[in-house]
Amino acid sequence: MILFLLLALPLCAELRVQKIFGPETDTGPYKHPAAITELDNGDLLLVYYGGKGEYARDTALFMSRLAKGSSKWTPPRRIAQDPFRSLGNGVLWQAPDNVVWLFYVVRFGDTWTNSRIAQKISHDRGETWSDASMLTLEEGMMVRNKPIVLANGDYLLPAYRETGNDTEFIPPDTTSVFFRFDKAKREWKKSGEIRSAKGNLQPAVVELEPNHLVAYCRRGGDYKPTQDGWLVRSESKNGGVTWSEGVNSAFRNPHAAVELLKLRNGHLLMIFNDHMSDRTPLAASVSTDNDRTWTKPVNLMEGRNSFAYPSAVEGRDGRIHLVFTSDGRKVIQYATFQEADVLRR
Repeated sequence: MILFLLLALPLCAELRVQKIFGPETDTGPYKHPAAITELDNGDLLLVYYGGKGEYARDTALFMSRLAKGSSKWTPPRRIAQDPFRSLGNGVLWQAPDNVVWLFYVVRFGDTWTNSRIAQKISHDRGETWSDASMLTLEEGMMVRNKPIVLANGDYLLPAYRETGNDTEFIPPDTTSVFFRFDKAKREWKKSGEIRSAKGNLQPAVVELEPNHLVAYCRRGGDYKPTQDGWLVRSESKNGGVTWSEGVNSAFRNPHAAVELLKLRNGHLLMIFNDHMSDRTPLAASVSTDNDRTWTKPVNLMEGRNSFAYPSAVEGRDGRIHLVFTSDGRKVIQYATFQEADVLRR
């Protein structure tokens, strides 16, 4: 037991970790995956879906707030629920016009292959929300990571289309896709798709230069131990309209989500599980030269646990604010660190 406690400690000296919600939080035992964003007033918002289990029929979206200057997250409150269908992954994001968007998954059948993407908006920093509407009715569509604002002002939402109707295998025709927001028509239009030999999903995207984008995606396949598990990388040279064939990157991936941020100084920060089969350790790496080279990964969390589905934002305080789930998807944790903590290792 002592060995486990030591191994489960954060390995980055400046990383501060706080358990936010666990089994004692009355939103159901299942709490996964968490996603975080920062608002214009400095508040942090967190969303996750909770219920009896991943495929339970009672799952709903819950939100919590960490007010600027506070050290305590508010009790989670329900912000989306469907009386007839289960809900899944949620994404919170504030656009440049201060409208806060909530994207989330609605499952129409027994597996995620039957999902569609729904959306809500808030004009008061998440205090109240609009009714739900469907972003797309195309079967298999899901979200995981936040939109980005392109150099021309367009919004680009990363998404993915899962196929196969199999809870333990992602087939080769599962693809990462993108939606672009048409401000004049006030609608999201599908824009671009990443195909790869073994399938890919849950893209995390940044714009390196105007119209030049790079995405890192979770690999497809099964969950068995492997020596051939890598994040899938793709590029777009026309603002996300078309994408290159997805290829294996140099980053290991145990069939798990990845976070990719472009920091205000132009550096790229990747947070990922640096393993081919296990969702531990949770590591970070930085590129200071537009994705050409990356620093040696620094383990943020390590141990006999699962530190999965990282979601992060660079705060106005200069720190990286990170949430992830652990303990069999029953605990949501919040951590902060600085880019320098990764660069100096």
